[in-house]
Amino acid sequence: MNAEAKLNTGKPAVIGKKTKPKSLDSRKARVGYIFVAPFLIVFLLVYVPIVFESIQYSFSYIVTRNSGGFDLDFVGFDNYNEALFINPDFIQTLTSGIKQLVIDIPAIVIFSLFIAVVLNQKMVGRTVFRAIFFIPVILATGIIEQIDISNAMMESMESTIDTGASSSASEIISVVDVQSLFTNMAVGTQLVQYVVQIVNDIYNIVNRSGVQMLIFLAGLQSISPAIYESCTVEGATAWETFWKITFPMISPMILVNSIYTVIDSFTSSSNQVMSFISTVYEDTASHSREIATAMSWMYFMIVILIIAAVSALVSAYVFYQRKD
Repeated sequence: MNAEAKLNTGKPAVIGKKTKPKSLDSRKARVGYIFVAPFLIVFLLVYVPIVFESIQYSFSYIVTRNSGGFDLDFVGFDNYNEALFINPDFIQTLTSGIKQLVIDIPAIVIFSLFIAVVLNQKMVGRTVFRAIFFIPVILATGIIEQIDISNAMMESMESTIDTGASSSASEIISVVDVQSLFTNMAVGTQLVQYVVQIVNDIYNIVNRSGVQMLIFLAGLQSISPAIYESCTVEGATAWETFWKITFPMISPMILVNSIYTVIDSFTSSSNQVMSFISTVYEDTASHSREIATAMSWMYFMIVILIIAAVSALVSAYVFYQRKD
């Protein structure tokens, strides 16, 4: 039969066409799509409609019906105008909040990188020290945070302590006399204020550095020891090794931690802008919820712009090691 087909057509008969086996990358991609499919389905069916309704509320007034339910009365940018130009506290709170985060975010990233480099060294009790620095992350989340906020016993104890004997960060500054130290070194006043604010906020910085420290530790442990051995053979100092090997190799983690710190700082329950928007939302004044929704969307756009700026700035100095 095959010979007859070959004679009739002049071409060899095709018995069976073999399919090209799929590559490992395509199979991994297919598994990845299957893995994220539940999230995408829930995102499209649940989250996107909620976001769309929130945008509608920010451009409308909610009018309650006498028979029950409500209608949306489109008012354009009136809610945004109320938040920006009529409410005197929103812009002030937003400005002060952004200024504080500009101070905290670099301090958190630098502090977590420093602690990660120290804890990556070979020393006794290294695992215990890592756990100690990560404990504040556990204590500052979920139910434990709410218990700490509503701890009546701690409030009672603090109220009975004499303010003259308290150990606040401002008194630590007065003891260490950082301002006088920098003044004698003829350093600019802006740098003095920046250092003083960081020391005043050191408790908050340490509490919010645990996740970043673990990410940096993972990046440091991924660096091949052979690279450090080559540096030692070549006679490089620890300072040169850090800036020419460790810092470039860890730069992708700096980008990740910078973005994570921005998002974590801007969405924290202790963030003063978030607290202010929640206060406006819970207010009983007319159209306060619609105005709070408009504030939330403006705050969201500002956060997106800051993330884009941080990503563009840090990405310019990120080094990616070639695997080939």
